Amino acid sequence: MSKPPPAHQTQRPRPPPSGRTNLASCIVATIFLIFVVIVSLIVYFTVFKPKDPKISVSAVQLPSFSILNSTVNFTFSQFVSVRNPNRAAFVHYDSTLQLLYSGNQVGFMFIPAGKIEAGQTQYMAATFAVQSFPVSDPNIAAPGSVQGLMGSPQFGNGLSGFRGGGGGGPTMEIESKLQMAGRVRVMHVFTHHAEARSGCRVAIAVSDGSVLGFHC
Repeated sequence: MSKPPPAHQTQRPRPPPSGRTNLASCIVATIFLIFVVIVSLIVYFTVFKPKDPKISVSAVQLPSFSILNSTVNFTFSQFVSVRNPNRAAFVHYDSTLQLLYSGNQVGFMFIPAGKIEAGQTQYMAATFAVQSFPVSDPNIAAPGSVQGLMGSPQFGNGLSGFRGGGGGGPTMEIESKLQMAGRVRVMHVFTHHAEARSGCRVAIAVSDGSVLGFHC
């Protein structure tokens, strides 16, 4: 019958040093955090990356128009759609729609602050009266006065040769500018500045105020 080995000959496994265990845990945790950060960045730049809203002008009209002694007076109407491509709401501040002639502002309309939900399109219609202003080019100022409502103005995405285009008579050109600035809050944490702009050149027949075309 064999005898058990002496007590002093029995060897027990030694526990690994605590320093090595902590180092291994830190390395695993660091690798996991790096992985989470990489995945978050990929999702952010592919799905949640903030984008500027898009403004599209669908129609421009002059419901009333008159010209007398080289001075014009009319009512301006513009119909636009603003699309928010983000996965978060676009909150815009107070904005204005400006109307320019020869680089000078001849009219504007105040647009109150608002919100466009994620992935939605908001339609806007702006109509305002433009105060009388002199026409800079005397060649396009026809004698007499022309007033009335525009029956069926022709719209388009562009017009080659604004001056003298359309029906062959004198024309004038105005410019509309719409700018909407705001913010987009991604994942309810990160806030980013977003801005939408639109500028359109509009050709108008001086004889009756019909819109010959516009280019945005």
